[in-house]
Amino acid sequence: MTTAKELVLGAVAYDAKVVSIWEGFRTYFQSKDLPFDFVLHSNYERQVEAHLRGEIDVAWNSPLAWIETVRAARGRRVEAIAMRDTDCDLTSVVLVRADGPVREVGDLEGKRIAVGAADSPQATLIPLVALAEAGVEGTVVRHDVLVGKHGDHVGGERDAVKALLGGSVDAACVIDGNHLAFTREGLLGAGTVRVVLQTAPYDHCNFTTIDGGPPSIAKFRELLLSMSYDDPRVRPLLDLEGLKVWRPGRTTGYALLERAVDRYGTLTAWLDRLP
Repeated sequence: MTTAKELVLGAVAYDAKVVSIWEGFRTYFQSKDLPFDFVLHSNYERQVEAHLRGEIDVAWNSPLAWIETVRAARGRRVEAIAMRDTDCDLTSVVLVRADGPVREVGDLEGKRIAVGAADSPQATLIPLVALAEAGVEGTVVRHDVLVGKHGDHVGGERDAVKALLGGSVDAACVIDGNHLAFTREGLLGAGTVRVVLQTAPYDHCNFTTIDGGPPSIAKFRELLLSMSYDDPRVRPLLDLEGLKVWRPGRTTGYALLERAVDRYGTLTAWLDRLP
């Protein structure tokens, strides 16, 4: 359990670098007279459940974990207090082979569509609901890498793209940033794929509190928002976590994912198991 003197954050261990990230932030916060510690969870569902039980004070949540928290809290006050600049206004894309027969999104009706893990907002839920809302239903081919980590691991997206390049599927869904990354690293050669659908913008991770959290949450948020990329003590931490500046949290960017969760019943079984 948390103590009165220490703010405890929950995060999901999707990669070994997560330890370095939060060890660094712990040192920084403690240097600013904020007693701070963190607990790593193997998956977001465990983290959300721990948060609901009061075992952590604030959670570094995926967008799906945010929705899980809101729905499982059953009326308790849930807030997104901060997020990265790189969490705002993202998009996903549906890729097809440039030399293939699919010329527009409607051509994917009934075709094989590769996605990431079942619980990935960016590589599965959001692009699939965008396709459905465009009138397209295909045969979904999932690549369930590290289910429970909500697509934080890019392996599922990489496998989806490899399936497209290998010809076993007709399209692949990825977050736009990984489309660019796969191009830079050479997985996607120049001119090998085309984008037939780009989703509306959406938001990604946030720091979530329940019932306001302890009083030290205010200082935690203040320290986050005051971090400067020009500060040599701060820059390595921000680089590890993939941002230039922390921004106030917002929740308007989760509407597309909300529609996907409702359409596909993503959370039904998990919510039914909760006490």
